[in-house]
Amino acid sequence: MSTRPIRFYHRGQIHELGQAAPTTTTLQWLREQAHGMGTKEGCAEGDCGACTVLVGELDTQGELKLRNINACIQFLPALDGRALLTVEDLGSSAQLSPVQQALVDCHGSQCGFCTPGFAMTLQAIYERHQADGSRPSRQRLADDLSGNLCRCTGYKPILDAGERMFELKPATLDSAPIVAALKSLQTDTALHYQALNPVTGQAQQLHAPRTLPELAALREAQPDARLVAGATDVGLWVNKQHRELGDVILLSSVAELREIRSHSFEGRPGLWIGAAASLEDAWAALSEAVPALRELWLRFASPPVRHAGTLGGNIANGSPIGDGAPALIALGADIVLRRGATQRRLPLQDFYLDYMKNALQPGEFVEALHLPLPGADERVGAYKISKRRDSDISAVCAVMKLRMADGRVQEARLAFGGMAAIVKRAGQAEAALTGQAWSETAMQAAAAALPADFSPLSDMRASAAYRMQVAQNLLRRFWLESRDEAPLPATQTSVWAAADFDRRAV
Repeated sequence: MSTRPIRFYHRGQIHELGQAAPTTTTLQWLREQAHGMGTKEGCAEGDCGACTVLVGELDTQGELKLRNINACIQFLPALDGRALLTVEDLGSSAQLSPVQQALVDCHGSQCGFCTPGFAMTLQAIYERHQADGSRPSRQRLADDLSGNLCRCTGYKPILDAGERMFELKPATLDSAPIVAALKSLQTDTALHYQALNPVTGQAQQLHAPRTLPELAALREAQPDARLVAGATDVGLWVNKQHRELGDVILLSSVAELREIRSHSFEGRPGLWIGAAASLEDAWAALSEAVPALRELWLRFASPPVRHAGTLGGNIANGSPIGDGAPALIALGADIVLRRGATQRRLPLQDFYLDYMKNALQPGEFVEALHLPLPGADERVGAYKISKRRDSDISAVCAVMKLRMADGRVQEARLAFGGMAAIVKRAGQAEAALTGQAWSETAMQAAAAALPADFSPLSDMRASAAYRMQVAQNLLRRFWLESRDEAPLPATQTSVWAAADFDRRAV
């Protein structure tokens, strides 16, 4: 296979890098080689947002799509064929951009270390809403800024700036040279190259196939190579654990793996989500089809993580506190696995064998998630409990689905994360509900059965007793919201909805 350097657009030109180790981060390159000192390193694990940059690529209509990501955990090869924008691209020495001017006007900076990251997130918001002519609500601004956690000035001045920037004279980024550069990069062959690892001194290969057959052939030939999609978890292995990944197969350029489409599931309406579809796109499609998942979507990591990470990666990772698996298991999803030209399917609940162990075979990879959509006779509830509202790891995640007929539960699927070594269903609690009327008595019986399903651990996020009490309380909340008589609206069951989370006073 032919080799070539990494090629991407940055600061008005196409850069070619042929010697960068596959695990070089975008932040490392920016600060150490490109001398772009505006982008800061804070946590180096995708939490604080000080390193936020924009990555641009062309959508299927040839339009520029900009998304904010964390440069500290984005491996440099993932930029191939894309555009990288940093705080140095905003405004000029003679004229501040609307985003920058709004931050000045509203005193949205104090020590200033995190300000470039805020500016880049605000720029992404600005570009998106200027393009469609809409204006974000204050709550939407807060949601979009949830990946920027350094706030010397508090929330209010930055949210004020988010509103103020739309009141100034419009001035969006000049997309024409970026689009032209990206179109020229589309003619490049698939990325394959070899570089020396600066730590080990050993040769390290990077492959970025563009088609599913090419990926399948590579995976069969190199079953021990590390598969990397968004690197939102693998990036921490490198930054924090100093692990060596060996040869890398990058999945983000395989078009078939990024597809999200309607697809029949055993004769019912269903959804097909390619393994490399971003978390943001996948959860947007899921919550549109299943509105009960919307809050879980907004509280799943943060926008920069969701823009880079993938649902397939979240599922393949198999963390017992991952928020993707409870939703998909409760909905009855299959995982679609592929080895060469052979495809096999498993119910997702059967994919997890033990803590961080799964049913993948050598040479096999996750191709997609396939799930049926709930019908009119089904009720769904989704809940996440964590110490922090935004951008936090679950203590308990619960997604529940009931299929009803004649007022009785025909099927119950209660999936919990954070309660065991793997995400799993509560079999005893489900049995207590099946065939029963959806009543308080049945709900209490199911809650009483949960200790037979789970023996949770105590850790820094929650004690075992707290987790069990929360799981039982969430069953009650689901009943209150979905019972036949006088179901309660979210304003009476969710503290966030009840408060409307208006942060003007913060």
